[in-house]
Amino acid sequence: MPQALTIKKVHGKPGQVWYPLQINQVPKPKPGPNELLIRIHAAALNHRDFFIRQQLYPGISFAHPLLADGSGTVLEAGPGAPPSLVGKRVILTPARGWAASPDGPEDVARFSVIGGSALCPVGTAQDYVVVAADEVELSPPHLSPHEAAALPLVGLTGWRALVTKALGGDLSSAAGKNILVTGIGGGVALSVLQFAVALGANVYVTSSDPAKLERAKALGASGGVSYKEGAWEKQLAAQLPPSRPYLDAVVDGAGGDIVSKSVKLLRAGGVISVYGMTVGPKMDWSMQAVMKNLDLRGSTMGSRVEFRDMIEFVRKHQIHPVVSRVVKGLDNIDGIDGLFEDIRNGKQFGKLVIEISSADDEGAAKL
Repeated sequence: MPQALTIKKVHGKPGQVWYPLQINQVPKPKPGPNELLIRIHAAALNHRDFFIRQQLYPGISFAHPLLADGSGTVLEAGPGAPPSLVGKRVILTPARGWAASPDGPEDVARFSVIGGSALCPVGTAQDYVVVAADEVELSPPHLSPHEAAALPLVGLTGWRALVTKALGGDLSSAAGKNILVTGIGGGVALSVLQFAVALGANVYVTSSDPAKLERAKALGASGGVSYKEGAWEKQLAAQLPPSRPYLDAVVDGAGGDIVSKSVKLLRAGGVISVYGMTVGPKMDWSMQAVMKNLDLRGSTMGSRVEFRDMIEFVRKHQIHPVVSRVVKGLDNIDGIDGLFEDIRNGKQFGKLVIEISSADDEGAAKL
C-alpha cells in the first residue's frame, strides 16, 4: 500500500519540541479534472522542514505529507489534463498562491509552501501525489531524479533573490559584476552561485568551513572568506579585482551584521538582497548605508512565472543542482532523521535527498 511521511504531534513548547517522523499507509490517489497522478522518485529537505519539526514555522499540519521538493513521473492524466505528459519526468512547483506579480503573492492569505502545511494538502514525502497539471514543469533531461528533486524551492528562492531583486530582472547586466553570496553550502546560496556564474558574474562567498570555500571555488566562485574571521570584509576587499574593487550586490540568507560588514565593500547604489535571517529576526541599518544609497531588498520564494523561468535557465545552461547526501526509502526513518541531523549540525553542502522510488521501477516501466 502507498505510504506518506508526516510528523506526529507530541507535547512541547516551540523551539523545544521535536516532532517525530511517522510513516502512514494511504490509498493511492486518483486524478480528477485537470489533474495529474505522479509517482514520486525523490524528495528533498529544506531548513523549513527542520523548523516545522520544532514548531517554529507557522500553519503546520500533522496530517499532510512533509516536504516541498519533489520529482517524479506522470502516471495518469485526469480529464482535461494534457495526455502528452503521461510518462514524462516532471518537477513539482513548491508553492501555491503566487502566479506572476513581481511584488509578491497576489493574495498573501492564500500563499503557501507545500509540505506539512495546513493550507495545502500536497507534500512530496509520499509514493504518489495528485496535483493540478499546471503545477509541474518538465524536468530538464540532463538532471537525475535526485538533482531534479534538489532544485525547486532553493532554485526558486535563489532565482528571485539574485535575478529579480539583486539584478532588477536584467539578466544581461550580471556579466562582470562582483556579487557576494553568504553562507555557501546551503541550497539557496549554492543555487545563487551557480546562476550567477552562468550569467558571467564574479562570485565571492563566505562560510565557516574552509572545505566549503574550496568546493565553491570548484563550482566557479572567484574567491571566498571565512566569516569566523573578525575582519573578513578586509580579506574580501583584497580579493576583488583592481579594475572593479567593489561589490555590486550581496545575496544573503543570514542577516546579522551583513550591513555593517558589506557597507564599505558595496558601490554607491549597490543592493543587499536578503532571502532569510537565520542569525536572528532583526538586523541593523546604518546611516552609512543611507549615505551610499544602498538598497535593502527582501525576497521570499518566488512566483509561478519565476519558477518557470528558473527551470528554463537550468535547462539552457545545463546546471546540475548540488546534492549533499541521499538516503533510500520513505520508511527509512533513521536515515531520514540523519538528514535532519546534517541540517542541525550544518554538515551539508547542497541538498539532502530521499530516494523514494527508481525512475525505472515497475510503475514507470509500464508506461
